[in-house]
Amino acid sequence: MNCPRCNSSTHKKNGIVFGRQHYKCHDCGYNYTVEVKSTASSPSVKRQALQLYLEGLGFRSIGRFLGVSHVSVQKWIKKFGQELEDLKSENEISIVEMDEMNTYIGNKKNIAGSELLLIELGKNSSTALLAAEERKLDN
Repeated sequence: MNCPRCNSSTHKKNGIVFGRQHYKCHDCGYNYTVEVKSTASSPSVKRQALQLYLEGLGFRSIGRFLGVSHVSVQKWIKKFGQELEDLKSENEISIVEMDEMNTYIGNKKNIAGSELLLIELGKNSSTALLAAEERKLDN
């Protein structure tokens, strides 16, 4: 194991923190650990979260289903949306699917809804365009 800063192989043990052995480099004095504990989710889990979101599941439902935090799911969806901004195309749209969802708050006079526009998401398609709009009916 080499120092991640200077790549030196001379080091000494420098304590254990949270059950992980720390080392100190003799050459540069840098403290480091060898064990890399990654909690990052695989791209396939992120892709599955996106597919479930496009099917209409909420962040918390997706998180429970995949065993990840709902905040992580929300960040993945947000990042995907930001990446879509860079992919704007002038190509003609051939398939358009629209769906509308309404919920009632208290009674039917207070309608809150969201509209979801999904453009070109098929079996052989690798890109999707998603637009959402929330609206409230004021009395």
